[in-house]
Amino acid sequence: MKYNGDSSAGKGGVVLKRILKTMLERYKELFYAEADTMKGFMALLMKPRNTGIPWTQEEIRRLKLTLRHLAHYVPFLVVFLLPFGTLLLPAMAEVLDRRRTARRE
Repeated sequence: MKYNGDSSAGKGGVVLKRILKTMLERYKELFYAEADTMKGFMALLMKPRNTGIPWTQEEIRRLKLTLRHLAHYVPFLVVFLLPFGTLLLPAMAEVLDRRRTARRE
C-alpha cells in the first residue's frame, strides 16, 4: 500500500492538523534539532509534498523507525507508531512543512 501524502480529510483533517500543530509547536525546537541529526528524515517525510511521488513500503518503514527514535524525545510522536499511525504521516508532513504551499503542482 502506498500513501500519496493527501491529507485532505474534511473537518476531521482540519481538527487533526490543529492538534498536531499545537503539539508540534510545544516541542518544535527539540523535534527539529533531533530530526536534523537523522540524515534524510525531513526530505523523506516531505517527499509526497515536494514531488507528488508516494512513499514506498520501505520508506514508510524507515519513517517509522526514525519516529520511534524521536518518540523518546517528543512523547506525543508515539501516536504515529500505533496501528494505522502511518495514515497520519501526510498530516504530520503538512504541519511540519515550513513553506505555506506544496512545491508540486
